[in-house]
Amino acid sequence: MLKIEKKIYDDMVLHAREGFPLEVCGYLGEKNGVVSRIRRMKNTDESNEHFTFDPSEQFLAVKEFRQDSCRAAVVYHSHPETPARPSEEDIRLAYDPRVSYVIVSLAEKAIVVKSFRIENSVVSTEEIQIV
Repeated sequence: MLKIEKKIYDDMVLHAREGFPLEVCGYLGEKNGVVSRIRRMKNTDESNEHFTFDPSEQFLAVKEFRQDSCRAAVVYHSHPETPARPSEEDIRLAYDPRVSYVIVSLAEKAIVVKSFRIENSVVSTEEIQIV
């Protein structure tokens, strides 16, 4: 189960809305079993179909989390026009099985947020609890 503070969840959804019609992306930091930090990242692809982090920005984000005794526990991104499920590219690029992959879908009138664990290209759904 992925536990996320409400203010972090709301900020992630806001990031997706603000970035529409492009995909947005970022990290969520976890401390003591609860996601309590967000680090919005620039999608260097500036695309509505995929995203890429800037490597130097990634390094800074992880460094900031570590300084706060957090770990980068979640990679999140939005799907402006498609459902909240990992694409083939999302699955192919999911290298770390210890990380949750959260997708914010803006494809329908109501925003849908889902979390997944991906290991060896096998996708499983993970429950999100907002705390």
